[in-house]
Amino acid sequence: MTISATVERHLADAGIAYNVIPHDHTGDSMSTAMAAHISGESMAKAVVLKDAKGYVMAVMPATCKLSAGEMYDVLGRRLELASEDELADIFPDCDPGAVPPLAAAYGMEAIWDDSLVYLKEIYFEGGDHDNVVHVNGEDFRKLMGDAQRAHFSHHM
Repeated sequence: MTISATVERHLADAGIAYNVIPHDHTGDSMSTAMAAHISGESMAKAVVLKDAKGYVMAVMPATCKLSAGEMYDVLGRRLELASEDELADIFPDCDPGAVPPLAAAYGMEAIWDDSLVYLKEIYFEGGDHDNVVHVNGEDFRKLMGDAQRAHFSHHM
């Protein structure tokens, strides 16, 4: 598999120039960054959370972990991780665990971490564990659109 059809369509519809970088199969975003020879700080990962109001995609660098307390402070919602079964339903054209950080492509609310805002280059999983998508920072900001931006993660 390469990038998901949903991601490919979303990037094309937004007029975003991108390239796909193949790498050895990996199981998590930091391993992906290392396998693709890129900085973990410029590798955007997605964590899908939920509550009674619905799903929220939190987008942050691969080098960071989510702070539930700070997320509550920002959104005023007590969120929990979406299950693997829920993720399979939401991202049917993606391999398990290879969630692209493009919430709008999947009709989901997003919040993204401040630490990604000024990066010149951003990389992310496009739906499988064997390729990363590379876009410039300006285009990534365009992809995030009007998603809320806040500080909600900390380096691991």
